[in-house]
Amino acid sequence: MIHRGEIVEKVVRSSGMPLSRVAARMGKSRRWIYNAFETADLSLDLVIEFGKILHYDFSQDIPQIAGHRPIVGDKPLTYGENSVDYWKDKYYSLLEEHNQLLRQISNQSGK
Repeated sequence: MIHRGEIVEKVVRSSGMPLSRVAARMGKSRRWIYNAFETADLSLDLVIEFGKILHYDFSQDIPQIAGHRPIVGDKPLTYGENSVDYWKDKYYSLLEEHNQLLRQISNQSGK
């Protein structure tokens, strides 16, 4: 059996993100993070949460994640091109809104 806690620990430590920041983003203590690293059967929901924070796809290391649906009312995670397309579309949408606001401000000050 793979030790999920050790896999997560390896990724967290190699990410360069301080443990205190990871703990804060999860709403947990540093001690809780250390305990998670020692847990062989760390829940898939927690592994996915670590993955979100670290922007890491654990499905390569823990194959069970591929078919796992988060318990919380979260949308299923997508990795790879789907995720890139989502963020690209989000960026263009926000850029378009920003440009519209600039045009409105420009029109108001030109009157």
